[in-house]
Amino acid sequence: MTSERSTICIEVTYALPERAIVKAYRLSGPATVADALAAAAADRDFSAVDLKGAPIGVHGRLARRDQPLEDGDRVEIYRALTVDPKAARRARAKQSAGKGHRP
Repeated sequence: MTSERSTICIEVTYALPERAIVKAYRLSGPATVADALAAAAADRDFSAVDLKGAPIGVHGRLARRDQPLEDGDRVEIYRALTVDPKAARRARAKQSAGKGHRP
């Protein structure tokens, strides 16, 4: 009886304001989020990304680094928000109200 390891294809993404980094990797299964991040760490396109401290998600949901991955999963590296969304919304509403516009 042979014990072949399966191969899965995943994507690792990181969005910047001006562009996004999206890379596909083949990993030996079973693979985890940490394995995907290790593959990204070896890629120079991710060299400026904080892979150790950044929050991570899989398909839009926060994920642990030990979370198992399945074929086709997208691992997302999140960056810190530059502006608090609530503060930005209040500023837009105040600006709009000052111009006489109705929301």
